[in-house]
Amino acid sequence: MKTNNASGNDQPINGSIALIALGSNQLSVAGGPKDTVLQAMEIIENSGVELLARSRLYTTYAYPIGSGPDFINAAIKISISQSAEQILSLLHRIEAQFGRERLARWGPRTVDLDLLAVAAEIRPDIETYQHWRLLPVNEQAHQAPVELILPHPRLQDRAFVLVPLADVAPEWVHPVLKKSVREMLNALPAEDKKGVRLVE
Repeated sequence: MKTNNASGNDQPINGSIALIALGSNQLSVAGGPKDTVLQAMEIIENSGVELLARSRLYTTYAYPIGSGPDFINAAIKISISQSAEQILSLLHRIEAQFGRERLARWGPRTVDLDLLAVAAEIRPDIETYQHWRLLPVNEQAHQAPVELILPHPRLQDRAFVLVPLADVAPEWVHPVLKKSVREMLNALPAEDKKGVRLVE
């Protein structure tokens, strides 16, 4: 397993690679948010996938600002033999183990495990993906897709996703935007990136 290591991650991403974002800002059965994220990584690794790389841990403000305690965020890169739907189901089961309840959009949570991408897959189709990617912010707060959307339609907009993701897959290229993780991160406002602070 590679840990906190972006070197060696520039190889072409093939069909067996998945990218996952992890976040927590509430107590869980594992303890505080940091312990929760670390234990979630261990459970994923012991669930029939190969953990190729894990990011460092970062702390970020809850979104929207003031909506709750700060988050601990991270990202991992895994090698999979399962389908995207099977991986999503696995992540939902792990969230349930930590007491995750989906009560509010963008609300506090014990753990949040987001399937960001599976290789260069676009799910379910380009038109549906573009609908969710271009959805106005005021509508995002009240609407959520009922089906798996890949890549995650918000990943290019979020420093708290891209900063950890750059630790593990800086050269992964977005199949629609045709930009690497590093390029998407560089395009974000400096103020957004400053809000993602490394946990020492």
